[in-house]
Amino acid sequence: MSVDIIIPKVGFASSDGTLVKWHAEDGAQVNEGDPLYDLETDKSVQEIFSPATGTLKIIGTEGEEYKVGEVVGVVA
Repeated sequence: MSVDIIIPKVGFASSDGTLVKWHAEDGAQVNEGDPLYDLETDKSVQEIFSPATGTLKIIGTEGEEYKVGEVVGVVA
C-alpha cells in the first residue's frame, strides 16, 4: 500500500510552502516518523516527518513552491 507525502497546512494562514531540502534520497528506506523534508512557509521552517514505513519515491523538487495538499512524494 502506498502513502502519499503531501504538503501539510502549517499554521492558520498558510496555503503554500517551499520544499527546502529532502533529508532522504529517492529510493531510500524510511520509517514512520523519520524526518523527510524541510518546508518553509512565510513564518517558519518546519521539519516534516514520514507518515509510513517503506521505500521513498521523491516527486517534489527542492526549492519549488507547492500548494497545501500537493503530493511531493510517495512511501510504498
